[in-house]
Amino acid sequence: MAQTPDNATAPLHEVHADGSKLLAEAQVISLAALQTGSQIGKSDLQAAADRLVQSGLFTKVTFSFQTKAAGVSVTYHVEDSPRIPAYFDNIPWYADSELADAIRRKLSFFDGTLPEAGAVVDQAGEALKELLFVRGLQVTLEHLVIASPIGVGNVQEFSIAGAALHIAKLEFSDASLLESKAVQQHLSEILGKPYSRMTIDLFLSEIIRPIYLQQGNLRVKLGPPEVRLSGNPNQKLPDQIPVYVPVTRGAVYHWKEVHWIGNSVLSEFTLNGLLAVKPGDVADGMRIEAAWDRVREEYGHHGYLDATTDPVAAYDDSAGAVSYSVKIQEGPQYRFGKMVLTGLSPAGERKLLGAWPMVAGGVFDKSKFEEILTKLQAHQEQIFGELPLHYETVGHWLRTDSGKSTVDVLLDFK
Repeated sequence: MAQTPDNATAPLHEVHADGSKLLAEAQVISLAALQTGSQIGKSDLQAAADRLVQSGLFTKVTFSFQTKAAGVSVTYHVEDSPRIPAYFDNIPWYADSELADAIRRKLSFFDGTLPEAGAVVDQAGEALKELLFVRGLQVTLEHLVIASPIGVGNVQEFSIAGAALHIAKLEFSDASLLESKAVQQHLSEILGKPYSRMTIDLFLSEIIRPIYLQQGNLRVKLGPPEVRLSGNPNQKLPDQIPVYVPVTRGAVYHWKEVHWIGNSVLSEFTLNGLLAVKPGDVADGMRIEAAWDRVREEYGHHGYLDATTDPVAAYDDSAGAVSYSVKIQEGPQYRFGKMVLTGLSPAGERKLLGAWPMVAGGVFDKSKFEEILTKLQAHQEQIFGELPLHYETVGHWLRTDSGKSTVDVLLDFK
């Protein structure tokens, strides 16, 4: 492969790209911003690679090139960065689809997701600012990676700083919700508060969704929330925002069965005994979620602190039944290593060590650890007796060593 010296230039004949599973080759080439026919040197090829990295779309970029009579042919080899959904928090002037279209006009490859950082995230923010400017709004738009309020993982949140908008009312397409005492008790937590999609989505997730899950509506669809305004759309948006939430209840499901995959420490009989649900019962989604928690707690009781459950539901709509396949990764069994204490007097340390229920090298029982924490925080006398102590909080950490399969307990008294 013939290469140009570092300080030499030649006409750029061809640009290629490979490695991306999310972008077409032409889109990667466009981001590189190289012009065929122009005189380029190795530093120009590196600068294009740097632009690809700075976009935030790629975790790694390398390139190879050849110099022939027609000029330089270069190929960029890229690895995609992880993407997270874009999330629009307090921009009620436009529907999510309109905001997404505004970003797409600037970033043609936008599919609803963005990297966590990089130039394309800033460009998405600029596209939204331009859309708001058309409406006469000159605002400070911020973006921040936050935990998703409507699912697992993170989202790239876009929000307007200092917006003086408030939630005036919250209506649902399912009128029965307004008759629920639980809903009425919690509405005050959201009405009158600053308008925020995150606030609304958290309310739907934490207060409204459990009502349906308990009734067996496992596939209920809530939202997305809509701002429904009347009057001249060109007038200034009122400070008080009415919010409407469409609800699709879906079918009521009944429990059928569960299949366990990957379990060796705990038997199917033991695992089934943790479910507290029988075939034919209404599939109470909250009880089912609690069952997976109990499974993880039981593994922790046996020293398997890294055990995970991955339940996948299979719905039989004709029978109104749901079954689960639960993949368990048990991980290593941990044994107690040592305890590290800070902020306690020597007398206090002796009392605590005397009350500690596990011996070094023994299986670490997470439930016993949690019992000790409860006593330290709410029933100090059960450990320290009449010994005078002066602490308000107990910081606690479990420091695991998977190589040695040991866990150390760190307690910090303040």
